[in-house]
Amino acid sequence: MTLSAHTDAHSPSQQSSRPRRWWLIALFTLIALLAAVYLAVLGKLWFGQESLIFHPTPLPAGHTFQLPADVHEVTIDVPGAKLDAVHMQLPHPDGVVFYLHGNAGNLTSWFVNADFYRALNVDLFMVDYRGFGKSTGHIESEAQLLADVQAAWQTVAKQYEGRHVVFFGRSLGTGLAAKLTASLPPGQRPELLVLVSPYISMTAMAHEQYPFVPSALLRYPLRTDEAIKALGGATPVLILHGDKDALIPYRHAQVLSSLTPGVQLQAVPGAGHNDIQTYDVYLDKLRRAIASTVRPPH
Repeated sequence: MTLSAHTDAHSPSQQSSRPRRWWLIALFTLIALLAAVYLAVLGKLWFGQESLIFHPTPLPAGHTFQLPADVHEVTIDVPGAKLDAVHMQLPHPDGVVFYLHGNAGNLTSWFVNADFYRALNVDLFMVDYRGFGKSTGHIESEAQLLADVQAAWQTVAKQYEGRHVVFFGRSLGTGLAAKLTASLPPGQRPELLVLVSPYISMTAMAHEQYPFVPSALLRYPLRTDEAIKALGGATPVLILHGDKDALIPYRHAQVLSSLTPGVQLQAVPGAGHNDIQTYDVYLDKLRRAIASTVRPPH
């Protein structure tokens, strides 16, 4: 009887299965790590959206604005905070411009062109969002932000009953101004809605800048498009947008202007996002639009 020699060597099939098994383990480990990183990024985006969207410059509570005699500060009480605003009041104004500014700075960097509105004989009201300038508190949700904007308007709305009203939004403020307009009963809406450098929605902006992020993660959708559709052409809308805007591309304005009748789009050739106010095309169009609203031909 012949006995076969004992050996610890594995068969060829066993030898080939070991590296395959380690390769699969390594692959699954890599996938798990990537998934963990992805979830961590999504978590940071969910809880840190405010720092991505809003870039306020706070001011000390005791800060004193250097304001002309016809401009004064207004404090607006809202749940959990106090909003700071400035109100230019002329002796016999033809109307008011209610101005919602962009996502950075504060009133010291935004309330800089009062003479433009003074020459049109209209009052000007501008408010700082929570955490901006002397406004206290922190922005925590879109609903809160919209409620604050509504509270700011209600502070002066009765004062301008029966007078001409223009809502004005710039950049971030365009979505707020559009949604504020749409939230009001038809008889209380402004006679003109001006949107400078608007976005279709923050959801659309997020898709462009963060295509890997699910829409459901965005807590500030700010659907300007839905607000304009809700107006249904009943409120005239003027959109001014630089055709060289690298932050909010000009196509956003084109899409918004196509949603419903009553929306007029004025391109500002050569203008970017932060310098549009320096172009004569912008200033002339805005001047004529406000003048024709507050002093309509008889």
